[in-house]
Amino acid sequence: MNIRTKKKAAEIAWFSALCSDDYQFLGVPEGHLRSSFEHCKSIVQKADHKGFQNILLPSSYQVGQDTLAFAAAMAEQTRQIQLLAAIRCGEVHPPMLARTISTLDHMLRGRLTLNIISSDLPGTRLDSTSRYRRSSEVIQILKQAWTQDHIDFRGDFYQIELPSDPVKPYQQQGGPLLYFGGYSEAARELCAQFCDVYLLWPDKEQGLIQSMQHVACRAEKHGRTIDFGLRIHVIVRETEEEARSAAQHLVSRLDPDKGNAIKHRAQDSKSAGVVIQDELRSHADEQGYIEPSLWTGVGRARSGCASAIVGNPDQVRDKLERYIDMGFRSFVLSGYPHLDECDLFAKYVLPDLNTCRLPEVQQRVPTETPATPLTHGPRS
Repeated sequence: MNIRTKKKAAEIAWFSALCSDDYQFLGVPEGHLRSSFEHCKSIVQKADHKGFQNILLPSSYQVGQDTLAFAAAMAEQTRQIQLLAAIRCGEVHPPMLARTISTLDHMLRGRLTLNIISSDLPGTRLDSTSRYRRSSEVIQILKQAWTQDHIDFRGDFYQIELPSDPVKPYQQQGGPLLYFGGYSEAARELCAQFCDVYLLWPDKEQGLIQSMQHVACRAEKHGRTIDFGLRIHVIVRETEEEARSAAQHLVSRLDPDKGNAIKHRAQDSKSAGVVIQDELRSHADEQGYIEPSLWTGVGRARSGCASAIVGNPDQVRDKLERYIDMGFRSFVLSGYPHLDECDLFAKYVLPDLNTCRLPEVQQRVPTETPATPLTHGPRS
């Protein structure tokens, strides 16, 4: 088993609420926090300015924006931040998806990373085994497009033969990093075989360690090494009392029925990961805490990542550094409202963390502009 822990540094990412997930009071929609282009752009630019290394751009059929179109718009409006763009496997014909990704990667000069999603396509249902088989085929086609002269793939969903020159990415040493989260056996196998960063949702420390070990062992059987990331919310204030008060304030106007409706409008609301998050919350204390500084209240009105690190700057930093000691190399953070909590985390915690960029650590980003048809390579 190979879990990377040599350097105690991590990539710190923020979250832009493209799919109607920004609140002053959880579960109470307010117009100024809608998922408009201007609002989501302001979150990305704030995180860019504050020095976060990456930012997740989620994908959903909910009210919001198309992820890849938004990422393209942000390419020229950001300075240093990477974009972690979510792609739902099967939505776009794989060679055309490869072309879109290649275009984005060149626009961003290697600042593109990808979050692989394997849920049902909106309005459709496919059994889990078939869904992950389709995702596997999409990823294999992308990897052929990025690393081979020709795409030559024969699968159950796709049979494709094409030259790959038109879709060569900026990151020619394997293409953009693939981040993936999922808890079923099929999901973990997909990640272990094809992806680069396994994203977990909050859990007690022992549960996180067991999940990491399980996926690391699977990856080792394929001759691969996996990095680990944690998708989690944060609430940081000058004192622990203020932070806990802010957490309770966030859910103070939540109607349980409204919260449940918000949770179940997401495509992944019945996934294995969401079930685990709900079970975790059922074991929390009266205030919603399952470990010191780990609060489960967000899951009362949110599918997916459902817990937050809550505390003063030292407590939040210590919790993150504890996770880094466990082997995490990436954190995708968020807080409500996203602009305000981004400011607070950047002020109180981010300057004291040892940070890195995983595409650079894994030597995906070239030091000089690569020769491709979209740069200075041969033109046919």
